[in-house]
Amino acid sequence: MFNIVLYEPDIPQNTGNIARLCAATGCNLHLIGPLGFSLQDRFLKRAGLDYWDLVRISYYDSFQELRNKYPEATYYYISTKGKNNYTSVDFKKGDFIVFGSETRGLPGELLEKNQEFCLRIPMVPAARCLNLSNAVAIVVYEALRKQKFSGLS
Repeated sequence: MFNIVLYEPDIPQNTGNIARLCAATGCNLHLIGPLGFSLQDRFLKRAGLDYWDLVRISYYDSFQELRNKYPEATYYYISTKGKNNYTSVDFKKGDFIVFGSETRGLPGELLEKNQEFCLRIPMVPAARCLNLSNAVAIVVYEALRKQKFSGLS
């Protein structure tokens, strides 16, 4: 399906919720370290419930390590700094959708180098950002909708 990338996530409950979403939708989860929590964290485990055996998780020490492993893939970067709306993209199976940490977002240099692939979720001007697990769910289900929910019942 799709590849969800969390760049240096900080909050275990968000990562657990996203792992559960990936399990339920057939998406792969890629975690870029350093993580702001232990993978043994009880909040992470609790948020993922009994879905852990259904999700495919890969770990990387850096974003470049991920890019080196999948150099031909298409990467989309979700950020409040994105110029294009996330609904404007025709997502394809296998695409990588990258989300930043809850406290820092994605690095500015990464966004600058990939401006045409930076997407945003519309919000009122006074809002700073959405919860990470909510943002991932919004974008994943839009990508799935564009695929006519292929493979899901």
